[in-house]
Amino acid sequence: MYLFGASGHCKVIIDIIEKCNQFEINAIIDDNPKFKTIFNRLVLKVTDFKFKSEDILFITIGNNFIRKMISKKYPLRYPVLIHPNAILGCNVTIGEGSVVMAGAIINPDVIIGKHCIINSGAIIEHDCFLEDFVHLSPNSALAGNVKISEGTHVGIGACVIQGQVIGKWVTIGAGAVIIKDVPDYAVIVGNPGKIIKYNIENE
Repeated sequence: MYLFGASGHCKVIIDIIEKCNQFEINAIIDDNPKFKTIFNRLVLKVTDFKFKSEDILFITIGNNFIRKMISKKYPLRYPVLIHPNAILGCNVTIGEGSVVMAGAIINPDVIIGKHCIINSGAIIEHDCFLEDFVHLSPNSALAGNVKISEGTHVGIGACVIQGQVIGKWVTIGAGAVIIKDVPDYAVIVGNPGKIIKYNIENE
């Protein structure tokens, strides 16, 4: 198994892999390595490395857009990683390349897409649907029947009340309280959440 991205996020992923004892990490790959090793694992520059079709890869980068670009560039085998201290209810579906970190709670009938990050202590209540490349930060919370569209980042400690639809590539600020639907590309902060700008031109 190889990890792509030599960062702090990589350290957390290594810890999960070691605790699960499911894979052996061969090396860490990075576009611009700042370290020679992380936790005694060799860090290689991507230009000095060639993947094989049978390789197993996990993208250890927090930025949602970059994870999407790397996953498209390298169509390899991507596992699902779940910390042993996470709690998963029945009928939970998790897509390839996604990670569920320590203390996260995912309740029944939740669907999580590919290459998502469910960070430490995040809570996802029943019947939520997360599309691909979503990142729920530590201690964020989704009430029941919430939809989070592709590429959205929910900041640390933010929460979304039940039944809301959050658009694609939205940024929800730390501690924000979302009480109504959010359009695509919005940047929203505060309690209650207010849109302050758009990441790119709203479609």
